[in-house]
Amino acid sequence: MAAEHFFRISANVLTKRRLAEIVPFGSPLLALVDQVRARTAPINEYGVDLGTPVNGTNRVVDLQVTPIFEIPGDILIMLQERSAAKKMDQQLTYQGAARSVAGLGSMLAHEVRNPLSGIRGAAQLLEDVVEGEDQALARLIREEVDRICALVDRMENFGDMYRVEREPLNIHTILDHVKKLATSGFARHIRFKDDFDPSLPPILGNRDQLIQVFLNLVKNAAESIGKDASDGEIILKTAFRPGIRLSVPGSSEMVTLPLEFSVTDNGGGIASDLMPHLFDPFVSTKAMGSGLGLALVAKIVRDHDAVIECDSNQNRTRFRVLMARHSDI
Repeated sequence: MAAEHFFRISANVLTKRRLAEIVPFGSPLLALVDQVRARTAPINEYGVDLGTPVNGTNRVVDLQVTPIFEIPGDILIMLQERSAAKKMDQQLTYQGAARSVAGLGSMLAHEVRNPLSGIRGAAQLLEDVVEGEDQALARLIREEVDRICALVDRMENFGDMYRVEREPLNIHTILDHVKKLATSGFARHIRFKDDFDPSLPPILGNRDQLIQVFLNLVKNAAESIGKDASDGEIILKTAFRPGIRLSVPGSSEMVTLPLEFSVTDNGGGIASDLMPHLFDPFVSTKAMGSGLGLALVAKIVRDHDAVIECDSNQNRTRFRVLMARHSDI
C-alpha cells in the first residue's frame, strides 16, 4: 500500500513494470541496485529525488538498498521520504527543548518566588505610607513584581514532577470552549470557521491542558491577523487521516496518530528563519513576547504522546496536532 501511495500506481501495474519504468530516467537508484548486486553489500543514499510527473515533481527520499542473501539475485529497496524523516527530527528537537526548560522552570519557581514575595510586601507597605510620585513608584514596583510572579508561574508549568490525570475527551467540546473564550475576548473581531469531523472517536487527555494548548494557538493566530484586520479568519479543523507512528518512551510498541486537529489563520505568517526554532523556549515572533507559550504547548503535546507541527507562508499559517485514539492507547 505504501508503494502504491508513493508511486501513485496500483500494485497490479507496479508488478508488471521494470524499476526503470517507474523512476526518473538516469535515477541514482538504478545505479545503486547495480552496485549492490555487484558488491553483494548494502548501500545507503540520502536526499535522492524520485519525483516524476505521475507521483509529483519533488519526492526526495533516503534510500537503503540491500541484497536478500536468502534469495540470491534479489534486492530489497527501502524508501523513506525526507518529509517524514524531517518531521521525526523536529519532534525530537521540540521534546528536547521542552525537557531543557522543565528544569529551569522548577528552579526559577523555587528560588525566585520567595524573594519576590518579600519585595512585593515591602512595596505594598511603602505604597500605604507614601504619597504622590513616591506612591506611584511603589505601585510600579508592586505591579512589576506581580508580572514577574506570573512569568515564574508559567515557567513552573514546565516541571515534570508529576503526571497529570487523563480521561476520554471529545476534542470538539474542547475546541468549542476555546472558540467561546476567544470570541468573547481577544478574537471578537475575527471570523471563525469550523470544519469538524463529527465521527472522530474520543482522545485520552487532560482537559485543562488541551484547552491551554489550543487557546494558545488561537491567540497566536489572532495576534498574527492583527487587531485592525477586517477579513481575519481562523479555521478550526478536525479530521481522521493515516497517521504517523511514534515510539513511546518506556514502551517497545509504536503508537499510531491518525487524529488531526489544526488551527489555521490568514495572518502575516511566520518568518522562515524562525520556523526551525519555533518551539524553543524564549523564541518569540512578538516584540513583547516571552517565548514560553509555544514551548509550553510543545511540552503538553509531548506529554500526551502526540506531535505538533507548523507550516507557514505569507498569507497562511497552520498548526497541526496529531494524536492517538483513546482505544489505541
